[in-house]
Formats: sequence, structure tokens, C-alpha cells
Amino acid sequence: MGNSKSGALSKEILEELQLNTKFTEEELSSWYQSFLKECPSGRITRQEFQTIYSKFFPEADPKAYAQHVFRSFDANSDGTLDFKEYVIALHMTSVGKTNQKLEWAFSLYDVDGNGTISKNEVLEIVTAIFKMISPEDTKRLPEDENTPEKRAEKIWGFFGKKDDDKLTEKEFIEGTLANKEILRLIQFEPQKVKEKLKEKKP
Repeated sequence: MGNSKSGALSKEILEELQLNTKFTEEELSSWYQSFLKECPSGRITRQEFQTIYSKFFPEADPKAYAQHVFRSFDANSDGTLDFKEYVIALHMTSVGKTNQKLEWAFSLYDVDGNGTISKNEVLEIVTAIFKMISPEDTKRLPEDENTPEKRAEKIWGFFGKKDDDKLTEKEFIEGTLANKEILRLIQFEPQKVKEKLKEKKP
């Protein structure tokens, strides 16, 4: 008996989400109601995900970044996210543990899903991140990281890789844990995402 289309979240999914995230039963239940309003089928498409993501960042252009986020959470590659995948996505990108976030970040940067990251893939994600940074904030960035190309170059340099080298998940996680600068450079400040999520709570 699937509860995906009824008004209540099934007890199993609720318990699993409470176990795996820091969200409360009240938060999850009210998000589920909003989710069903936006997506009556109980599943969210890439386009719908982009639309919802855009509401979090009205002053930016998050479409490219949202596409990559969607891809990284569409575990079964069926082109949709169910509520469970959606909540885990919100949790991982805003309040997850560092290791969880880095595993997710690796899948985000591994654009073609082949298990390694190339310098071009780093540039692709960094370019998407830059579209979410306001022009005023971009002006405040240090000279050596104020364009996507410079930031990608800096990240790649920290890992000590040549231009055509590849980065494994282990190297990515260990390198980032050992160097706070890499962590800062690879992410779109999750604190901002967290604040936006709080503002948008139903």
C-alpha cells in the first residue's frame, strides 16, 4: 500500500528520514504537504526541481546548478525525484555531515558519472556556481578566484594535478578534508542555502 499520493507521509518513510536527517516530524510532514501541492504525482521532474530551486535564489540564475544537483540525487536515473530523494537532497546540501557532503560533492562534480573528476568537470560546476553569485559578491572575490576559470585552476592546483589528470573520490575527499581552502572553493556557501530553506519553510 503506497502512500505516495495520500495526504500523509507513510510511517516507514517518516521514520527513515528522521533517522537519516536532522529534520523533525513536523518539518517533514509540512514539507510533504507542500511537495504534494507542487507535485501532485508524488514525483518531481528536473524542470519542476529547477523551478523550485529558482524560488530559493530569485536574484540569481541557478538553472545550471540545479540541473547538476538534480542529476546527483536522481539515484536510479529515472528523471524524477520522489519525496525521500528530495528531502535527502536538501539535507545533504544544507546540514549533512562533512563526509556525506563530500561524497555528494564528488557525485556533483563527476558530471559524466565515470567515477573520476576531470579539470573540465570542475570548470563546468564552478561555472554553474558563478551564475548563482551576485555581481556585487563576485567583485568582492580575491583576484585569483574571481572568474570560473581562475577558481577551477586554483582548485586543481591544490590537488596537485596536471591538466589532463583525473581525480578519484578518495583523493577528492582526503584532499578536501586536509585543506579548508578547497572546501571553500568547491561549494556554493551552504549557509546561504540553509538560510533560504528556512525562509521558504511552509
